[in-house]
Amino acid sequence: MEKGTAGFFIFVLIQSKKENESRRFGGFGVNARNWVRLFFSTLVIGAFVGMVTGLIIESDLYKSVGEFIALAIWFFGVSCIFSLISQMGFFAYLTIHRFGLGIFRSVKLWNAVQLVIIAFVLFDIVYLRYTTFAEEGDPLGPYFIPAVLLLVFGLIVGYLKQKQTNREAFVPAMFLMIVVTTIEWFPVLRANEFKWIVIMFAVLIAANAWQVLILHHLNERSAQELAAKRQGAVQKVSKK
Repeated sequence: MEKGTAGFFIFVLIQSKKENESRRFGGFGVNARNWVRLFFSTLVIGAFVGMVTGLIIESDLYKSVGEFIALAIWFFGVSCIFSLISQMGFFAYLTIHRFGLGIFRSVKLWNAVQLVIIAFVLFDIVYLRYTTFAEEGDPLGPYFIPAVLLLVFGLIVGYLKQKQTNREAFVPAMFLMIVVTTIEWFPVLRANEFKWIVIMFAVLIAANAWQVLILHHLNERSAQELAAKRQGAVQKVSKK
């Protein structure tokens, strides 16, 4: 019995070490229950923001309560799709971030690589859109707006993430808000339709910011729930 108890405690210690190593920005310390909470909360927040943005932009399309409700439902549904795209990009980045840490073996080096990619993306979103859509004589200034907005929101979310966790979380948060958001935003950027550019941007920014800023809270909650389960298991083994 003593050997079994000792083996159990060794197993707990090994698992705890593995989870502490993985509970960086990657967020793989979140349990299934909290992943479900993150999924639905992100879906609703993104859809709601997109619905409100769409109703404001298309305020001339509804003249009655019925038309307003129908349009609200339409924008809510479409924004749900945008929110799902945001979540797919977020989960993809969690995996990429984990691989990046493993490949470069240094948080500082991996963050430096991400900063270089951020700079390239901000340049390209201005240069490529200008060379693709600008007509002769068009000013360059308006094409800086998407890049500036991404940078501003990236800095804000990065600062908040750093303040709530640690300095090393600033660059990954900014990378997700700028680079990942741009990738998710690309389909409507290519179509160049102002209405959908604004609506999808609002959804992606809201959804991505929410996921970044809530992730460490879910990590902590999952760790507390796991610790409670382990404590209960230890007590059962001790009683035996």
